[in-house]
Amino acid sequence: MHEHFPLPDASFAPLRPFWDAAATERLVMPYSARHGRIAWYPDDESDRYDWREVSGRGSLYSWAVVTHAFLPQYRDLLPFATGLVALEEDPSVRLVSLIVDCDPAQLAVDQPLEVVFRPLRFAGVDGEQMAPHFKPAG
Repeated sequence: MHEHFPLPDASFAPLRPFWDAAATERLVMPYSARHGRIAWYPDDESDRYDWREVSGRGSLYSWAVVTHAFLPQYRDLLPFATGLVALEEDPSVRLVSLIVDCDPAQLAVDQPLEVVFRPLRFAGVDGEQMAPHFKPAG
């Protein structure tokens, strides 16, 4: 666990391109030429991937509404929705993300979503990390 937990470790080599792109509000995914598709979650040999920008569109595969702070750092976020977003470019690729700018009671399976970038901040934790979140499309 790094010192700014639960912020993601943006220096973790296999995901550095993901977090570097997020800092500039771009969503990139590792593409495997060998397999001809997005390779999510990248392994420790991430230098063999071609990181490609994707549309930021997808659909809601599943979600949960969090109403209890399982860690004290999450208390200021309550309630919040977290979900699996199936990417338009490859629906078998699912990103875990916060679902924002909506009433969680109105979420639905296969609901169209689009990326929006927001800083992740946690109570009692210094710093922040720009991260992709998803909101209902339109």
